[in-house]
Amino acid sequence: MDIRDLDRRAGAVLGEVVMQVRPEQLWFPTPCPDWTVRGLMRHLVSQNEGLAAAALNGSASIHTWNGGRLGDNPAGAYRRSNVRVADAFADGGALDRLVEVREFGSFPRRIALTFHQLDCVVHAWDLARAIDVPYNPPPDMIELALVLARRIPDTESNRGTGYAFERSVKVSGTAPDLDQLLALLGRNPEWVSPLD
Repeated sequence: MDIRDLDRRAGAVLGEVVMQVRPEQLWFPTPCPDWTVRGLMRHLVSQNEGLAAAALNGSASIHTWNGGRLGDNPAGAYRRSNVRVADAFADGGALDRLVEVREFGSFPRRIALTFHQLDCVVHAWDLARAIDVPYNPPPDMIELALVLARRIPDTESNRGTGYAFERSVKVSGTAPDLDQLLALLGRNPEWVSPLD
């Protein structure tokens, strides 16, 4: 499996959800308690721009990781930032080269793409749930994201307010893989917008 291909596909699946956001939905709440739809989309663009810059240069400033701009075309901003990620990782022979990922440390570029793929799968759900559109990612995307999510420690010292993920929530062991993934990353798979 080429992680670059899987990541490109995950970014495209997320892009399909992004394209469905209407202007009046930008202020809707999301399952991420700190973000509206607009805030989440800005995060997506920022993360793409940060990862692309880090992939090319070995690292990127925190301003780049946080500085994404949506302008008056959020979907276009996302699409452009997603192309930057694909272009930055196009040199397949360099997937073992280290890249600094925000405050999380330095990882081989293939691992950084695995993190990014997980983000795409989960944030696509966040966005789809916020704007109430269907979301059914391919099983191989969920499977890889689930493998990684199971490796992320779930302790007070690295989860909760101020961290990338909330503490995990409980779901049935027979719950679908997507629900298990969401729960591992602190999301309630049954989340419904308070606007509904």
